[in-house]
Amino acid sequence: MVDQEVAVIVGGGPGISASCARLFSDRGIRVAMAARDVEKPVLKELQGDYGVQLYQCDASKPEAVAELFRAVKANLGSPRLVIHNIDGRSREIFRKPITEADPDLVLDLLRNSTFSAFLTGQAAAGIMLEQAVDERGLRGTIIFTNASAAMKGYPLSGAFAAASHGKSGLAQSMARELMPKGIHVAHVPIDAAIGWTQEDGSRAHRLAGTTADDNMADPDKIAEVYFQLHRQHRSTWAYEVVLRPWVENW
Repeated sequence: MVDQEVAVIVGGGPGISASCARLFSDRGIRVAMAARDVEKPVLKELQGDYGVQLYQCDASKPEAVAELFRAVKANLGSPRLVIHNIDGRSREIFRKPITEADPDLVLDLLRNSTFSAFLTGQAAAGIMLEQAVDERGLRGTIIFTNASAAMKGYPLSGAFAAASHGKSGLAQSMARELMPKGIHVAHVPIDAAIGWTQEDGSRAHRLAGTTADDNMADPDKIAEVYFQLHRQHRSTWAYEVVLRPWVENW
């Protein structure tokens, strides 16, 4: 009997994380989802409908991330796929002039985004380097979700640009270090509003409104890209894949 693959998704919500959990489960992967609040209705639905294992974790804290990966390894097995899906933004720091940005909120953003990505990547790499390569020469895949701020520093977005650029640099450094050792590291900036499915079946974003004519990124389609990245042959590993809708102005 072949052991099931294990995926860890750090950051739990109704968009990309939920879509990834559903797709991976359908493809036979056991999924662990880490979130600060594991009582969210969408996470409970994933637990009940797809058998997703929920772990309470503040990913900005080293001891919490270390305990997360210890628990997943003990309960499900060593992960072959790890996704960091936290951007760390809060409404209080978003779209603030640089002269009005609260330094404490900026530091929180950096902890929740860049630092949590570092902790997740560090823990994932530690486990994967201990694993034997599979039939494709792969020890594991680490994917970092990012935003267009990883490539462009927008006005009124200094804190988020710093965090996103930091996450980009982290991913690039890890890719150069770990890909020759059999760990595929991928960085995925999403240059779009993400419209996730609402209870009435429509797709919408809290600021951008309801989707029309595929003008927003579909989290189900993003999940398909992530799965494809995990299945890529090592002779053609993609490091960076920028996703944007066909109508996005860039």
